[in-house]
Amino acid sequence: MKNKSLKIICLTLAVLICGSFSACDISAFDGFHSDGFGGETSGNSNGNVDIVNEDLGIHFLQLGNSYTGDCTLIDIGDTEVLIDAGSRKNSATTISSYINSYCEDGVLEYVIATHADQDHIAGFVGNSGTPKRTGILYQYEVETLIQFPLTDKTTEIYGNYLDAVEYAKGNGTAVYTALECWKNENGAKRSYDLGGGVTMNVLYQRFYEEKTSDENDYSVCVLFSQGENHYLFTGDLEKKGEASLIANNELPKCKLFKAGHHGSPTSNTKELLAIIQPEIVCVSCCCGTSEYTSNVANMFPSQAFVDNVAPYTDKIYVTTMTSSNSSKFMAMNGNIVVSSKDGKTVQVRCSNNNTLFKDTEWFKNNRTMPNAWKD
Repeated sequence: MKNKSLKIICLTLAVLICGSFSACDISAFDGFHSDGFGGETSGNSNGNVDIVNEDLGIHFLQLGNSYTGDCTLIDIGDTEVLIDAGSRKNSATTISSYINSYCEDGVLEYVIATHADQDHIAGFVGNSGTPKRTGILYQYEVETLIQFPLTDKTTEIYGNYLDAVEYAKGNGTAVYTALECWKNENGAKRSYDLGGGVTMNVLYQRFYEEKTSDENDYSVCVLFSQGENHYLFTGDLEKKGEASLIANNELPKCKLFKAGHHGSPTSNTKELLAIIQPEIVCVSCCCGTSEYTSNVANMFPSQAFVDNVAPYTDKIYVTTMTSSNSSKFMAMNGNIVVSSKDGKTVQVRCSNNNTLFKDTEWFKNNRTMPNAWKD
């Protein structure tokens, strides 16, 4: 549940106080950013972006370390959906701190674990703590958990994740696979009404029930819709998975696309993008990290990703970036929030800045400007 009333009061007081002085020090409100499309937002000491009077807020979180990973909070009135909880166990406290600004009752109505890679599930586990672990599945009451049907993982973190799921089940969480959702089996549903005119639809792709050599292709895919606005999440789905997603679903043009596999060159295919034609693309990654490759062109967000997205939009936002010391990190856009009212106006506000990826110094030094973006 949300603390909207408190936020409105605080924002109103801030405006009144500021207006009472001839020279107001706006640095006191560092973190306040708007993209010029209307609406109100303010940052706070946790780097959160406070959304006032919005029906839908989609939050792409920084994860408190220099490792790439995913975590998205979707806030609809009194309903919260959390998709993934990367990137490491110590991310759990960073994630919880953010969630607690929007979820007062300690209840996450829906949690989705897209696949079994560490950078998507470690925060569900967290570290040892007193009286219980710091992980999301230990700290919150989770009503429904939707998870990947298949995995080939035998890692310690996956074993820890299974323990966390059992803990949640013991506390009343209903646990379903995406395949059960698609088939409307065992109490699971293909479509969930989240209120506020928002629906959450679990999409189908064949690797829910077929083995593959690429763990990423087991990813759960979900489409959120509010009126004519659609928001697509595909986890780390790769080329074969994207082809199956296209073949098995009537995908709409999307207001928002969470970049597949952190902006990898092996995802975000031309075929998928030609169908969804996204207006806004958000990338959850530590930009420029050599964690997975030393080839600069393939570092997240990759040159191939940029080239494929460019014909449709230049509105690409990135959460985090590495510093000159690869063990350090800093905000690029920071926590990114895409929000809307009544399924109409959609806005992007960020905790650090609203600079488009193509306008950052990192892009200018490490990427080639696509022809579609040249004046």
